[in-house]
Amino acid sequence: MVGVMLFPHPEMPWFPPDKGVTTEQLPRYEDIAMDGRMMPIALPPAMSTLWQATIVNAQGARNSIAKGIIPILSRLTINTVDQPVRVDRPVRSRGGWELAHSKENGEVARIFMNVWCEVSGLAGRIGPRQSADAEYAVAGALFAEHTFTRPLAPPDQRRVSKLEGVEGWPEVPPSVYDAPKVESAGDMPAGARWTDELSPDAAEIVFTLDQTDSNQHVNSLQYIRVFMEAANRRVAAAGHALKIRSRSVEIAYRKPCFAGDRVRAHLRLFELDGQPGAAGFIASDDGKPRCFVRVAYGR
Repeated sequence: MVGVMLFPHPEMPWFPPDKGVTTEQLPRYEDIAMDGRMMPIALPPAMSTLWQATIVNAQGARNSIAKGIIPILSRLTINTVDQPVRVDRPVRSRGGWELAHSKENGEVARIFMNVWCEVSGLAGRIGPRQSADAEYAVAGALFAEHTFTRPLAPPDQRRVSKLEGVEGWPEVPPSVYDAPKVESAGDMPAGARWTDELSPDAAEIVFTLDQTDSNQHVNSLQYIRVFMEAANRRVAAAGHALKIRSRSVEIAYRKPCFAGDRVRAHLRLFELDGQPGAAGFIASDDGKPRCFVRVAYGR
């Protein structure tokens, strides 16, 4: 796994064959920076092959969907390293999933599907020649928390504390997951210090169908893009050097957005080991946060 995690997450466990897979796919040019380092936002698509190769084949997954009990992405933690990889060669994704539960006051409170992915690329940078001894090296890793819910049920019936009657899955998975609060994704990381005050970004963002996906709402990665654009503006206004790259990103989702919604990023800068970062939230025009986000930069 990635050695230094600016935004910590549970360590990737060992996965049995029916819960883990290694796949290859070609990166897009926008996935790799000009110096060969992988962008954090390039890692989440690695989860799609995991879903297609293992999760959809699980009896419990099919039965829970049939009952309207669905694991919804609720938190995404991405950490990358400084290892350059080639954009003209396939990247390898090693990942898996595990069911877990959390407790409140000693009682089971929620059920989760947690997903891990580690992405590696062929070490080096694009060019006419490739070293004969080049090997695959880890470029980054992610952790994705999915909370089981009944999205189509009345509000007071949406929470899932047991996979009751879902054949193929235990009613309460044995693994325990200490789920962080949603708001924690808007905090600065350990060891950092705030360098300005929380304030809204100048730009209002309007979502159209271009930002949505087949899940019938704004795509999960769009919020990261919106926040990072605001963070880039704030970093530039503070006079920081701009030849930097996002190295770690964390986002916790509270409520989805839809086409036609208007949102604005609210953020403040922090400093960690001499490098800037930003943390805050994205709110709708009523001021209520839709998600909490933080990003750390590096040279």
